[in-house]
Amino acid sequence: MSLEQKIEQANNLLTQIERDYAPAVFASSLGAEDMVLTDLIAQHHPGIAIFTLDTGRLPEATHKLLAEVTARYNIEIKVYYPAAAALESLVAARGINGFYDSADNRKACCVARKVEPLARALVGKQAWITGLRREQAVTRAGLELSSFDAANGLQKFNPLLEWSNLDVWTYIRRYKTPYNALHDEGYPSIGCAPCTRAINPGEDVRAGRWWWESADSKECGLHPRKLEVA
Repeated sequence: MSLEQKIEQANNLLTQIERDYAPAVFASSLGAEDMVLTDLIAQHHPGIAIFTLDTGRLPEATHKLLAEVTARYNIEIKVYYPAAAALESLVAARGINGFYDSADNRKACCVARKVEPLARALVGKQAWITGLRREQAVTRAGLELSSFDAANGLQKFNPLLEWSNLDVWTYIRRYKTPYNALHDEGYPSIGCAPCTRAINPGEDVRAGRWWWESADSKECGLHPRKLEVA
């Protein structure tokens, strides 16, 4: 399938979501894939709202991109933050950088900074949209184009599921879509600053995320299921 066909397919799905699942929202991490979806939604699908999660540990480049995107497209991107009390409890119990010490600590951090704010963002919505792709990680190979998110009680869509990394970057270059400057510094996947690093040539694209953990468990809890914290 050509890139043009994939773009048409994604737009058709977004039109269906906008029509049949209102209110629907797009959860943007401001990664490369999400910038493609932002470009499509901002231009063609005004009925789909966009939000992002600010964990309190994001790189400055991500904040700069957020400001650039809202100005360029003249759209509102609602920002959800962690609950202050939850962060205070997390840091008191596990330390400010306790996520380096154990998988349980890292998951607890993701719950406080991502999973709980996401749940608030999805209240009252009929569907949410992500930029997940099968090619991104072994943990995403079994994803579907559309599935019911039982943890949050609504339908979930992944319009770029079958896109390749080349598709994403061809779109960005062709349509001059804004993107995070860290991508040009060797960061294919960008999350919180302490949990993200540049990768070396030949490494897996997800090697820079939670590099101290096993590749088959490197998810934050937003997508496969709600994390249970020990």
